[in-house]
Parts: sequence; C-alpha cells; structure tokens
Amino acid sequence: MTTAAKPKKTSLKRFLRKRAIYYIIPNVCFNFIVAYASFQELGYTHFFAGPQSLARLTLPMAIFLPVILTMDIINRVIVAAQKESIEVTIDHTLNKNRFITKLCLLHGIVTGLLVLAVLLLAQQSLTVNHKLDPTLMALLDAVLAGLLSILFTYLPIYRLKKHLHKPLPKVQIEVDDSYRGV
Repeated sequence: MTTAAKPKKTSLKRFLRKRAIYYIIPNVCFNFIVAYASFQELGYTHFFAGPQSLARLTLPMAIFLPVILTMDIINRVIVAAQKESIEVTIDHTLNKNRFITKLCLLHGIVTGLLVLAVLLLAQQSLTVNHKLDPTLMALLDAVLAGLLSILFTYLPIYRLKKHLHKPLPKVQIEVDDSYRGV
C-alpha cells in the first residue's frame, strides 16, 4: 500500500524571508529607475517645487507601497495557512477583510505623514532655492522603497501574530482492548 507523502511545511520565518526578497528587489530597482529618469530630465530637483519634485514621487510611494505590501503579505499568509503549507493556522474568528482594511489604512496614512514630515523638515533646514542632486535623490528614493519593503513585510505579520497559532500535532492513541474485561 502506498501512502501519499505530505508536503513539508515551511516555517513562517522562512516564508517571510522569501517574500521580503521578492518585494525588496523589484521595489528598489523600479523606484530608482523611475526617480533617476524623472530627475535627470530636469538636471536637478527640489523638495516640493517644480514639475518633478521629490515629494511628487516619494509621497505616493510612501502611502501606496505600505498599503499594497500589507494587503499582499497578509493575504499570502492566510492562503498559505489555509493550504497548510506553513506551520501556523489562522484563528477562525478573525474577520480577515476588516483586519486587512484597517491595517492597510493605518500603515498608509502613518507612513505618508512621516515621510511628509521628514520632507518638510528637510526643506526647512535647507534654503528655499536649494537644488538637490538628482542621482542622490534617486538613490534616497530607492533606499526608502527598500526599507518600506522590509518593514511592511514583517510589521503586518507582527500585528497578525495574535491571530496565529501552531496547530497541535495529531496524536494517535492506541486502545488496549484487553482492559474491557469482556
């Protein structure tokens, strides 16, 4: 008799590490290329002024990247847990859509406000007519995308952990029929 081999379950840590690599590489490359091409066209950039300001590229990324990554990683963990391909299960009482929506909005708004505050602080510390180096600003944008990719791969799972638990191993109990005294 042949028994079907169960697929080996991946740990949550390994699953997240793999997803982080999938997120960071394209985000860093894409954001660097877009920022570099936009800023090189003008020769320089400003924080908020001009057709291709740093804020025009950085703020949408700072708002939408956390939202998309939060939604994607939570959905992937939930699907993997339902398929039993990772070592955790999701609490059945969790309202997944409400949890994802609330966390996505929170991450997007907070990150957008933090980046806006940093840009405003940087503009106030420099003169109004200060021109920024386009290559350096493109690198800064790419580094921010990389940091956000890592942060929002792990942070949503940190918030989801209270709804995760490891399943109990299935134990087979042997029954001793001689005890019945028949």
